[in-house]
Amino acid sequence: MTVLHWMLALFALLQLGRLWIISSLGRYWTTRIVTLPGTPLVQTGPFRWIRHPNYLLVIAEIAVLPLAFGAVAIAVSFSAVNLMLIVRRIRIEETVLAPRRGL
Repeated sequence: MTVLHWMLALFALLQLGRLWIISSLGRYWTTRIVTLPGTPLVQTGPFRWIRHPNYLLVIAEIAVLPLAFGAVAIAVSFSAVNLMLIVRRIRIEETVLAPRRGL
């Protein structure tokens, strides 16, 4: 297998990870930041080990797909911009979820 094939296989594997994340969240999955007071936080699937597994997955996707096609500059620049956005979004989510964590 070539590097392209390995990278595309990795990208496909990441999509299986996304399905795991979405299925773990079930009816609570959304792209928006929404909290339902009194509802327990999801503690199954990848959420057993990490608070924001989807963001790690997105970071990997944004690096892997351009790298599969040799677009190193795109992978690096888009990853840097994405990192800033994800850090901001995680801060917002943590603020919204803090009362449900008892903080």
